[in-house]
Amino acid sequence: MNFLDGHLYPENQQPLIITAAPYAPGWIPSDFPEDIPVSMEDQIQKAVDCYEAGATVLHLHVREADGKGSKRLSKFNELIAGVREAVPEMIIQVGGSISFAPEEGQAAKWLSDDTRHMLAELRPTPDQVTVTVNTSQMNVTEHAGEDDFRGVSRGFPHLYSTYKDMVVPANPSWVEEHIRRLTAAGIQSEFQCYNINSFETIERMIRRGVYKGPLVMNWVAISGGMDQANIYNLANFLRAAPDGSVITVESSVLNVLPVNMIGIALGLHVRCGIEDVLWNQSRTGKMSSVEQIKQLVRISGEFGRPIATAQQAREIMKIGVFYETADETLQANGFAPNRNGGNQGFLRKPV
Repeated sequence: MNFLDGHLYPENQQPLIITAAPYAPGWIPSDFPEDIPVSMEDQIQKAVDCYEAGATVLHLHVREADGKGSKRLSKFNELIAGVREAVPEMIIQVGGSISFAPEEGQAAKWLSDDTRHMLAELRPTPDQVTVTVNTSQMNVTEHAGEDDFRGVSRGFPHLYSTYKDMVVPANPSWVEEHIRRLTAAGIQSEFQCYNINSFETIERMIRRGVYKGPLVMNWVAISGGMDQANIYNLANFLRAAPDGSVITVESSVLNVLPVNMIGIALGLHVRCGIEDVLWNQSRTGKMSSVEQIKQLVRISGEFGRPIATAQQAREIMKIGVFYETADETLQANGFAPNRNGGNQGFLRKPV
C-alpha cells in the first residue's frame, strides 16, 4: 500500500469496518456466561447487539444447546437464516476452521478436506468464508501470559496442551479447490494471512487465475506460527499489499486493543470480540463483545474517523463481486500486470 501525504487524515481514509467475533468457540460458556450466547435465540440476538453497537461484519460460529461448538451444517444454516432475518444488512463471515459432522451425530474428522469444503454448501449462503492459505502452526497460547488464562478453560492443562499444538492444514490443492467451490456458490474468500508468505501465495494464485475476486484479507497477529503483533511485521505486510486490497487487523489477548488502534490510525479495518480477548487492558474484569465494539467506535470517533454503515462496508469489501480474468483481477486490486511476453517466469505457470 502507498501511504502518501495526508494518509493519516480521516478525510482521506475509508469509514471504519468493525468485525465482531462474539461466539468464542475457543472458550466454554462458564468462562463468560454473561456474554457467551448458547441458545439459538441468544446467538441471533448477539448478532443484533453487535450490529447496533457499530459492527457491520459478523464472524460466525455456532453452539449446540449444550454449549459445545456445533459441527452440524443444519445449525449453521439455522443461525445464518436467523441473522439474515434479524439484521439483513450485516455481512456474515463464517469462520473457515470447521469440519462438519453427519447430522446423526457421528464425530467429524478434525478439519478433513471433504467436510471443510461443505462451507460452500451453507444455505442461506454467507457473504464470506475465511480461507487460510499455507498450512501453519496455530499455537494460540504462545504470546499469552498466565494471567490471560487464569481462571478460564484455556488454563486447564489438557485444553492448554490442545490449543498449544493446534495446526491449520491449508495445502495448495485444498485451498485451490476450496476457493473454486466458494466462488461457484457466490461466496467471497476472506483470506487469513498469517505472515508475508500467505500474501505472496495469494498473489500467485491471482496471477494464475485461481482466485478472481476482490482481495480482502485479515492480518492475523497472534504468534505461534503466525505473525507477532509488532509494527515491523505489519509494515512489511502493508508494503507488499496493493492499494486496492482491504485489510483488517486481528490479534489476541491484550494485543487486540493496541493493534486495533494502530489499524484505525492507518486507515485499515479492525476486529474485536471475546473470541479474541476476554479481559480489559488491566485484567480487572472481562469485556463483552458489545463493550469492545463501543470502545472502538469511541476511539475511532476521537481519531475523527466515521464508522462504516452496512452499505458502505459492502461497497468497500465488494461483496458479491467477481472478475472474469486474471488480468481484470490484478487491475481491480491494484497489482502490477502480469508480464506480457519474454521470460514470464513463475508468475505464469499453467494451472
